[in-house]
Amino acid sequence: MITKTRQPFLTTRELTLLPLFTVLTAVGAFIKIPLGAVPVSLQTVFVLLSALLLGKKAAISQGLYVLLGLLGLPIFTGGGGIGYVLTPTFGYLIGFIAAAFVVGSLRDLTKKKGLFHLFLFSVLGVIVIYTMGVTHLYLLSHLLTGGSRMPLSAAIKFGALVFLPMDLLWSFFGASLAARLLKNPELRLS
Repeated sequence: MITKTRQPFLTTRELTLLPLFTVLTAVGAFIKIPLGAVPVSLQTVFVLLSALLLGKKAAISQGLYVLLGLLGLPIFTGGGGIGYVLTPTFGYLIGFIAAAFVVGSLRDLTKKKGLFHLFLFSVLGVIVIYTMGVTHLYLLSHLLTGGSRMPLSAAIKFGALVFLPMDLLWSFFGASLAARLLKNPELRLS
């Protein structure tokens, strides 16, 4: 009788790297440039890099990051705790999870893991983060403010367009690093 051994959901390598990217995302929150309602941080590059290297399972590391912050660890750019759901930046945190899943899924589905494709996946990830972030910012301004509601155009301008050049740079940096790591068999992470 031949028995099939089931592959574990997470390998030992993934069990090591997923929390590492959780920590890197948290550290990235503290390396920030305050510009308006949403600070520029290194979090985006770590979110994208985790997805490019670990595939869709990277969403686990970002989900863990958000969970730890909501449980009260001060690891978000503005602190932590359940009340963070009502801050302008919370939508971006949900976007981290979604982007890690989308970018990671694309990375898992394609055999092409060169710089061009990884950069395109990263840009798509930035769009996912912005979509979630701007939507939350817009809805929050309409639900919680008495008289001063933010128009959608202002939410897009101040919640996405201002940060687009920097996030495109992060996307390219993350894609470049991932392309090198995925090419080198000694450094391969997945």
